[in-house]
Amino acid sequence: MQDPKPWYGRRGEVLVVIQFALLFGFILTPVWNPLASADLYAALEPVRWAVLIVTWVIALILGSLGSMHLREYITPLPYPVDHSRLVQRGIYGIVRHPLYSSQLFAALGWVVVNLSLSHLAVLVVGFLFFNYKASREERWLTERHPEYPGYARRVRKFIPWVY
Repeated sequence: MQDPKPWYGRRGEVLVVIQFALLFGFILTPVWNPLASADLYAALEPVRWAVLIVTWVIALILGSLGSMHLREYITPLPYPVDHSRLVQRGIYGIVRHPLYSSQLFAALGWVVVNLSLSHLAVLVVGFLFFNYKASREERWLTERHPEYPGYARRVRKFIPWVY
């Protein structure tokens, strides 16, 4: 008898739908911060824009290099493709999930440039979601690649050298 289908789908299909819903939810969320005044926005303007530029450059680098190093193994689903190999070089030698990290860094930049509490709330939910999705993906990768746990001990999940 076959195992019942898990809530997230056999290959994580539901997780991809949730990811896109979070992305569109983040985009459509209105900027809201009852604590920020026009004076605060103006005083922090150079810092806010600098943070946006830095986080978006980081996001672009993580996303581009992550996609480039995966090439023929890339899929929107968290379940690894049948012909996958464990990539541990390049950006994957610094962070295990650069594609998820890129989305989180891009969102962080938007939160800071707008000082938006509503977007911060969605970012926190997004971080928790990506943490769950990455953990599910890592279980599948461990089944496919027995060397994955050693790799996971050496390389951080989302934030290079931090987390």
